[in-house]
Amino acid sequence: MRRAKITLLICLGMAALSPAQEAQPELRGVWLTDVDSKVLFSRKNIAEAMRFLAGHHFNVVFPVVWNQGYTLYPSALMDSLFGIPIDPAHRGRDPLAEVIEEAHKNGLKVIPWFEYGFSASYKENGGHLLLAKPHWAARDRQGRLLTKNGFEWMNPYHPEVQAFIRGLVLEVARGYEVDGIQGDDRLPAHPVEGGGDNYTGSLYRSQHQGADPPADPRDPGWMRWRADILNAFAGTLYREVKAVDSALIVSWSPSVYPWSYEEYLQDWPAWMRGGYTDLVVPQVYRYDLERYRATLLEMKNVTPPAPGARIYPGLLIKLGKYLIDPEYLLGAIRFNREMGYNGEVFFFYEGLRKKKGKLARALLNGPYREPARPF
Repeated sequence: MRRAKITLLICLGMAALSPAQEAQPELRGVWLTDVDSKVLFSRKNIAEAMRFLAGHHFNVVFPVVWNQGYTLYPSALMDSLFGIPIDPAHRGRDPLAEVIEEAHKNGLKVIPWFEYGFSASYKENGGHLLLAKPHWAARDRQGRLLTKNGFEWMNPYHPEVQAFIRGLVLEVARGYEVDGIQGDDRLPAHPVEGGGDNYTGSLYRSQHQGADPPADPRDPGWMRWRADILNAFAGTLYREVKAVDSALIVSWSPSVYPWSYEEYLQDWPAWMRGGYTDLVVPQVYRYDLERYRATLLEMKNVTPPAPGARIYPGLLIKLGKYLIDPEYLLGAIRFNREMGYNGEVFFFYEGLRKKKGKLARALLNGPYREPARPF
């Protein structure tokens, strides 16, 4: 049985809140990965992490459930198509179920994060997904496997690929007591260089009196046609998730706009205007405060607010050897509040624990001093 009502908790800013901020739920979120982190590899580690987050006044955790072509829960769909029900590193367990139980026990909401989206693999030539389903591969204009920044892609315009990803999301929405689901900079998305496969070319010609797709991948009409297919996918997925439970939060975490559209055909302002998003967490990942401020200002200028859509910046606190400076962290949160954003989501959890919890203490002694107010 799903809960009759599922809500999103809210968080406290550093300064007095404006009336608009008072009306916007406060979000203190963090992404939880299975890369560069040991949390998801044991029930004990998960329980400790959820206690830590609750004790530092967070209210939402976004655990990865789709990564490197594997699920982090036992998937009947993955088993039926590929014979791999779960990431082999977690065989015999259900990390998602463990996160949900421990998080809810500590008052945290859980929004599973489908990190890989339409990507099949990273530097594995398509990995086991495209080995089994070669016709799912995305191609560039030269017919090569579509690869960008090391990621190899499935074709998001192919109905089988769309059905597969929707199936994974709905499997989680129907089978677990989650509080929502989240796509990101790969869901829905596709590198602008793609569209060179036979299926997509045939689909385009069928809708353009037999004309071939433009040779220039950045041709405005060609970009718009492909982006509209991704927009339609986002709308369909939103409606299907809401049909499972209207209280489920549908969240997207795209790249910042307009770069998201120019490079990955992510026209997420259209998702807001279309009414198929509840929560948008753009990845404002910058390595210094001035660039962070400039990016947030630019993005706000080109993404006017839409009714019902809530935006909270995604803030990079750790990546590889990089760890954000506490002054930058606190300054970014202060600027978020000045800009009217009543919360943020951090990438990623392990940054809070480095240097004996230095960043977590800075938050607890500053903007997260008080517990999050109920929604």
